[in-house]
Amino acid sequence: MTTDLNILERNNVKIFGQGSRPMILAHGFGCDQGMWRHIVPHFERDYRIVLFDYVGSGASQLHHYNPIKYNHLSGYAQDVLEIMDELDLKDAVFVGHSVSSMIGLLAANQESQRFGDFVMIGPSPRYINDLPDYYGGFDRTDIDELLNMMQMNFYGWASYLAPIVMNNTERKELSDELEKTFCSRDPLIARQFAETTFLSDCRGELKHCSIPTLILQCSDDSIAPIEVGNYLHAHLQGSTLRLMNAKGHYPQLSHPEETASFIQQYLTAHH
Repeated sequence: MTTDLNILERNNVKIFGQGSRPMILAHGFGCDQGMWRHIVPHFERDYRIVLFDYVGSGASQLHHYNPIKYNHLSGYAQDVLEIMDELDLKDAVFVGHSVSSMIGLLAANQESQRFGDFVMIGPSPRYINDLPDYYGGFDRTDIDELLNMMQMNFYGWASYLAPIVMNNTERKELSDELEKTFCSRDPLIARQFAETTFLSDCRGELKHCSIPTLILQCSDDSIAPIEVGNYLHAHLQGSTLRLMNAKGHYPQLSHPEETASFIQQYLTAHH
């Protein structure tokens, strides 16, 4: 346990809600805890909500960013466990968006008693194809091009990627918000987080997870295609796969009602 820094300040942790059971909401790459603002009102009456920003995101303390530590998703998982230890969370509902699903999985594989239920929104254990056995949606050259673009023209990369991954063309304000969030990052940190995310491979970790899991699979998701959702469902024991009408990779922003409703149905049925 680290005592030389305030973990809650480091990760800009916010705690509120009227319930006793903890629900920790973990944002994805290029985002921050503000991404949950439409989901929180559905749960704050019944849960103790914990929001945070990963180091390098949102209002976290940037001077704690360590490129060696955060060169692997386990560095982020360590921070999640430190937050949970600090708040003494047990039987928590962990809601992870995108890469946070695997960060949460790595954390749970170390300290499973802190986790009661998993909700994974648009998760992927591996973004790069490993054909013929595994389809992740990207070739290695796609990822290299993306990382290269981030390095050469960070703001151009953000304006290119945001509308593609949001995939709600009729609601331009959504991709505008995402682009703005991307652009508010330190470009070097954002690029390293992208590299750590898109080159990660957590397939071998899936068999160690015993936490009941809800997988929310969006339709027409350019980051986590349906094949990935099916793969996770097949390899995570005790998992439930739900297909959403929501398009794109950010249903908590584009379709918060549907997202919250699926989570509520799942948690009610399991408790």
